[in-house]
Amino acid sequence: MWSIFEHRRVDKQLQSMPQEILKRYEKWKDIVMISGPEGLRRIKGFHDEALRGQWKGYRSSRLGLHYRVIYKIEASEILVQVVSLTAHDYRRP
Repeated sequence: MWSIFEHRRVDKQLQSMPQEILKRYEKWKDIVMISGPEGLRRIKGFHDEALRGQWKGYRSSRLGLHYRVIYKIEASEILVQVVSLTAHDYRRP
């Protein structure tokens, strides 16, 4: 079983998200908690991928056409850290 840690700014970002994106994010969290990042890679709709550049070491999953969840895997703790929910904006906060 995997644990999910959400950065404190994620709560504020969730307030401005469309309802459909919130539902997909909840589904994303369910998949991660049960089967971890491997489960995300099996579902093609999430387009889970490693990021490059200033986001090296992080991963991104698609929640919709314009929305992404950016996260980092801490394998030693079996922990997924959700850093940002963004409208396809990869600038570091």
